[in-house]
Amino acid sequence: MTGVVAGIWRHPIKSHGREELLRVSVTQGHCLPLDRKWAVAHDAAKLDDGKSWVPCTNFSRGAKAPSLMAISAVSDEQTNTVTLTHPSQPGIIINPDRPEDHERFLDWVMPLSPENRARPAQLVTVGRGMTDTEFESISFINLASHRAVEEKLGREISPLRWRGNVLLDGFAPWEERNWIGKRLRVGEAEFEVREHITRCLATTASTRTGERDADTLGVLNTHWGHRDCGIYAVVTKPGVIVREEPVEVIG
Repeated sequence: MTGVVAGIWRHPIKSHGREELLRVSVTQGHCLPLDRKWAVAHDAAKLDDGKSWVPCTNFSRGAKAPSLMAISAVSDEQTNTVTLTHPSQPGIIINPDRPEDHERFLDWVMPLSPENRARPAQLVTVGRGMTDTEFESISFINLASHRAVEEKLGREISPLRWRGNVLLDGFAPWEERNWIGKRLRVGEAEFEVREHITRCLATTASTRTGERDADTLGVLNTHWGHRDCGIYAVVTKPGVIVREEPVEVIG
C-alpha cells in the first residue's frame, strides 16, 4: 500500500494558526519541530506544576472559540517569532517566549474569544509539543476520507479543518482505520500508528471565516458510525519528510 505526502502543516501555537512546510526533519519520539510548542491556557485552566503535559481542555481552542480556526501563522525559528493573521483584524508579530509580548498577544486574541467561555489568560510552553495525546504525536489525514466527508456534506471544505500534520493522498477512503499498530515509511523516517483521532466541534468551523458552517460530526456519525478522521502516530525512526514523497504502509 503506497500513497504520497500531499501536504505538511504545523501549528506553532496550539489552535492559533497553521503554517505549511515543504520539508521537515522528524526526531524519534517527538512531534514536528515547533508544532504546538506553545498553547494558550484559559482562566479556568489547571496546569499542575506548569511544566508538564495537560489535556486540551485547559486551553483555548477551536471547539469553544470557532473564530480561532481562521488564524494563519508563519514562524521564524531564527528570531523565535510567530506572525499571526486573521481575516477580521490586523496581524501581529510576537515572540511567545518574551513576557512583554504576552499582553499584546492576549489583547489581539481576546476579540476572537467568546465572552461566555473561559477567556485566554496566558501563553505557556512545557518543553514538548502540547499535542492532544499524552505522547508526542504526529497526525496523518487521508485526503480520500476527507473527500468522502465532503461528498456527504454536498460541498467542498478545507482539509485544514482537521488540523493534521501530514496530508496523504493515493489511499482508499478510510483505509487508515486499518493502520493501528502498523508502521508508515516516508523516506528514511518511520512512524508507528497508535490511535484514531476522534473529532470535536472545531472541525465544524471554516478555516476561511472562523464561522461554524458544516456539520462534520453529524456526517461522520450518520454515515460511518464514528467521529474519527485521521490517525496519531509516533516517530520510531528519524528522517526528513518532503512534500510529494512516497508513503508506504508496512508491518
